[in-house]
This record gives sequence, C-alpha cells and structure tokens, in this order.
Amino acid sequence: MVFFFCTEVDGREYELYMGRDKMENEDLLKYAFPEDVWFHVDKLSSAHVYLRLKVGEKLEDIPKELVEECCQLVKANSISGCKLNNVDIVYTPYPNLKKTGDMVDGQVGFHKNKKVKRINIEKKNEVWKKLEKTREERDVDLRALREERDREEREEIKKKQKIERDMEKLRIEQERKDKEMRSYSLMDNTNTTSNCFDNESDAERELVDDFM
Repeated sequence: MVFFFCTEVDGREYELYMGRDKMENEDLLKYAFPEDVWFHVDKLSSAHVYLRLKVGEKLEDIPKELVEECCQLVKANSISGCKLNNVDIVYTPYPNLKKTGDMVDGQVGFHKNKKVKRINIEKKNEVWKKLEKTREERDVDLRALREERDREEREEIKKKQKIERDMEKLRIEQERKDKEMRSYSLMDNTNTTSNCFDNESDAERELVDDFM
C-alpha cells in the first residue's frame, strides 16, 4: 500500500506519495518516475516522500511553498525528527538516487552531491496536518505504473521523431524544387542570349551579301 497526498499551490495541483514501511520504500526506489523529486530527513530515519513533477520541470521550478509542504510531511513522518523543533531536509531528483548491493532496505546514496538540496525547517504542524487530511491509501502496482509511463514516453518520442523526419523530407523536397527552378531559369537565360548572337550573325551576313 502507498500513501498519496494532494495539494494545490499557485492554482496547480500536485501529488505527493510515500511508502508505508522500508520494504515499500524499496519498491518506490525501483519504480518511481524520472520526474519525481525525493525528500528525506537528513541523517535521521524518516519516510521517503516523493513529489511528482511534470516532464521537463526542475528543482528550481518547485514553488517555495510546495517545498515547505514536502519538508513538513517528511519531518512529521520521522520518528525522531517529528519531536524536534527544526531539522535538516535533503531533496534531489529521483534519478540522482544511488542504490548499491551493500545498502540495507530503505538506505540510499547519491550519484552527484551537487544535485542534492538541503534546507532547515522549523516545525509547522498546521502545514502537514493540511496534507494529512488528503491522505489516501492505495493498493497500486508500482511496476505497472512505471511501465505504462515509459511506454507513453516512447510513443511520444516516436511521434516527435516522425514529425522531424516528415519535416526533413519536406525540406529536402523543397530544396530539390528550388534547385530545379534555378536550373530552368539559367537555361532560359542561356537560350535567350544564344538567340541574340544568332540574329546578329545573320544580320552581319546579310550586310556582307549586300556589299558583295
């Protein structure tokens, strides 16, 4: 089972989700979406909270209010962190998470530390309580959801590639037509000039004949 939350910031709805326990956290680590952002209490045990962004969005695009809500939610779901007045939260794009064979369930590292953001937050119960009211527990097939997401991405890539190929064909065809037009124009000019010379030659011959 996975817990889902929803919130609205600047007129747009966002979805957050987290696992029930460390075993579910392992499934989330396998099948989260590439556009997801992962949140965790720094150096303390806590839930793994994911924020789902749209394709192409970056950390810098996340509204500060939304970052605050994600941080408060992950703090509230930390056995030790929820008792503290303030804690440090780390968050990073999901693809930056690194899992090696020697790590225990729920433990992760990072591929690049420069892609990890850290923020210190103070306890704001009203923030996470607002999210808690939207909590919904769902029995979902995480692997199937990820595979469907990837399939749709592949289809979209194929569509874009087809459009690019069609546009390239049109460009090549237009270049061919333009080249033919230039060639015809050059031939017409050459024929016109040749006719003028022929006429002048005939006139000259007529003068010679009259003189003789």
